[in-house]
Amino acid sequence: MLAKSHRLLRKLSRADSNFLLPVTSIGSSPRRLLPVTFYSTRDPNQLPTEYCEGGDGIRKVPLAKSLANLLEESLNSTDKAGLESYHGDERSDKTDLAKNLASLVQESYGVPNKESKQKTRVEIRRFLEMRIKKKVKAQYRNGKYHNLMMKVIADPTTLKDTYDCIRLTSNVDLTSDGDDLPFLAIAEELANRNFNVGAHTYSMRSKGPKVKKEELVLPELKLRVVQEAIRIVLEVVYRPHFSRISHSLRSNRDHWSALKYICKEIPDPDWWFTLPINKNLDDRILGKLLSSMEDKIDDPGLCDIIKDMFKARVLNVEFGSFPKGHGLPQEGVLSPILMNMYLDLFDREVYRMSMHYETSHTLGSEEQKLHSKLRGWFRKQISGSSLQQHDSGKDSGVRVHCFRFMDEIFFAFSGSKEVALAFKSEIEGFLKNSLYLEVDDKADILASNDPRGVKFLGTLIRRRMKETPALRAVHKLKDKVKIFAEQKQESWDAGALRIGKKWLAHGLKKVKESEIKQLADRSSILHQISYYRRSGMKTDHWYKVLLKIWMQHVNAKSAGNEEKLLTKLVVEPALPQELRDAYFEFQKRAKEYVDSETSSTLALLTGSNSSLEPLFITETVVPLNVLMKRLHRYGLTNREGYGRPCYVLILLDHNQIIDWFTGILHRWLRWYRGCSNFNEVKHIICDQVRMSCIRTLAVKYRIHEADIEKKFDSQLSKIPSTQDIELEEAITELISPEYNFDGALMYGIQYSGLCLLSLARMVSESRPCYCFVLGCSASVSCVYSLHVMERQKFPAWKTGFSSCIHPSLHRRRIGLCKKHVKDLFLGNISLQSIGFGTWR
Repeated sequence: MLAKSHRLLRKLSRADSNFLLPVTSIGSSPRRLLPVTFYSTRDPNQLPTEYCEGGDGIRKVPLAKSLANLLEESLNSTDKAGLESYHGDERSDKTDLAKNLASLVQESYGVPNKESKQKTRVEIRRFLEMRIKKKVKAQYRNGKYHNLMMKVIADPTTLKDTYDCIRLTSNVDLTSDGDDLPFLAIAEELANRNFNVGAHTYSMRSKGPKVKKEELVLPELKLRVVQEAIRIVLEVVYRPHFSRISHSLRSNRDHWSALKYICKEIPDPDWWFTLPINKNLDDRILGKLLSSMEDKIDDPGLCDIIKDMFKARVLNVEFGSFPKGHGLPQEGVLSPILMNMYLDLFDREVYRMSMHYETSHTLGSEEQKLHSKLRGWFRKQISGSSLQQHDSGKDSGVRVHCFRFMDEIFFAFSGSKEVALAFKSEIEGFLKNSLYLEVDDKADILASNDPRGVKFLGTLIRRRMKETPALRAVHKLKDKVKIFAEQKQESWDAGALRIGKKWLAHGLKKVKESEIKQLADRSSILHQISYYRRSGMKTDHWYKVLLKIWMQHVNAKSAGNEEKLLTKLVVEPALPQELRDAYFEFQKRAKEYVDSETSSTLALLTGSNSSLEPLFITETVVPLNVLMKRLHRYGLTNREGYGRPCYVLILLDHNQIIDWFTGILHRWLRWYRGCSNFNEVKHIICDQVRMSCIRTLAVKYRIHEADIEKKFDSQLSKIPSTQDIELEEAITELISPEYNFDGALMYGIQYSGLCLLSLARMVSESRPCYCFVLGCSASVSCVYSLHVMERQKFPAWKTGFSSCIHPSLHRRRIGLCKKHVKDLFLGNISLQSIGFGTWR
């Protein structure tokens, strides 16, 4: 009889995948029947069971009573004699059974919950999209997807899951109150094709007399939900079929995967170039896109709503103009998937042309390079050449590598320059004539060993000679000579400055002595010019007048500062000529040695073999000069490159100020850790970013910088000092584990730049305000102004700051709760999560 109870429990466990009840064999102790964690579905203060594992709000008593009823029914429906033979004369009533089950649930809940962990928003979003994916897969028949609009998108549960995906992207807790959207009404409008796209949009225009008038059309929340549902559906259909060329909207692929492949997997390219494309979505491009969709999707309703969005100018698909994947508001919700779908035609053409060039252009045996056996066999089968010809070296010397992230395209080419130019010309012709895109013809092909390198995905790609042990010895010796010369320079400057200051003090002493009759020397120059001193003039004032006259005589402005003035015009001319000549000769020889060519210096080393061909490696380089310019533009450094207070941030809370500077650190560590010059980025963090944060807080509270470091020691530990940042453990702790996420699920967040906010006003009870972040209904205490600081030309450098915010958002006021201000600064959300149409 008890076996039947076990079977009933198994049925109950299979009825809900999140309600697992593993049952042991017959005869086991009742306390060992259910060694699992139960999930409550009745507590409204907890997440739904399908969103997270575990939880604190388990309703033990209702669950125990339900199980007791189930066991009692099974006992009453069977022969009691069998049960009596199993248990003897002991009978338990329903209450005792409920108590036992309650204690059983309590014990099983206490043990596994210690090991369980709450799911991240990435995992929850993956689960939600998986539920929609199952609906899409169910519509696949005869090689096409049918009725996606009617069966999937126009479904209230799909719209609800889509809205939850939007809230997860905005880092909003799903248990909190959200917008009361009528999902059933929206689904009916979509199913009946009565959904008015134009009525759910809002537009913003750039302001200012000297600003070019530009307009940005964005979707309201209802249309945003519909666009998100269409995006998920299209990604389910098309993402598995994207080529390996594309590194956008792919699992485990993003900016870094493309850069890493370029550096590690391309064997000795001869040439490389990029193809900057520019074009706004027009009727021809949309028509070609929709016609290509018909190969996989049979749904006129889906195509019609995309056309309606295009007419309402809310698709925001724009090739070029601004970097994609940076969380900019002007990049539409559907823009990434539609652009990838359209440029997938380009990827397939590149495959065809690459195979054609690699098989048709051959090189002599002296220029032949090593290729894989599979490629050689495949070329032999296409060309029909015999095995003897293939083995004798008649093989293609041309190799083509292509990488694309959205609309940024990179090519690496192995072969002659003439063939590379012909390939580039043919590719440009396909983009212009077949895809109706505009290509910048000024982009030239560069040799792979060109020191200028190629700009791709906001970084610089270049090749350098791989260091051999002998070459490393030369560089190490050069570094030692350079450091020794710098130390001597610092000692020389410090000594000269000390002597100069003593010279100033000695001059002041002589002026004072000239005022004393017993010490005055009537034959001195000071006594002679004292007749020009006005009566009643104090000694310090008179001395300053004399120094001013002297400075005008020697043209002191050309010296630049006080140190150079005293060193070059006072101290050095008074030193012995032999000493000066010896010091300057040493500095000249040291500079010549440090600046000398590595190859010529390497030839002087004994045992070096100059006949060996040098090896080159590909590396990515951070544009340090661009980083320093951006720090100066945002007010973090002065013209000399030293940290200064950022006055725009002074009115923010001290936690928000520290979070803003920490956001720069987080982005640089995430983006640049694999670059070859990352050590220089570390020094910028310590010398400029941290110092600017300290000085901003010092100006805010009007206390000394040393006191600021003591007062906010724990908060400032987020921005390491010079000693801390050298430790890899300290750097790793600064990066949240959530940033090891799927590039497709969190597109636009991982590479979102930092924006500048200033306090506009405080919120009063008479004028309440709620958070502008989509899906967040929290009240806010402050309203902020968004500042558009720059607009880089496409393709833009990746500097940690938002490089191309639309000008219509300049000085736009937004209300944000404290949680989302922190998320925006630290890079947990992007500007795409903000509803700018809340105030119009």
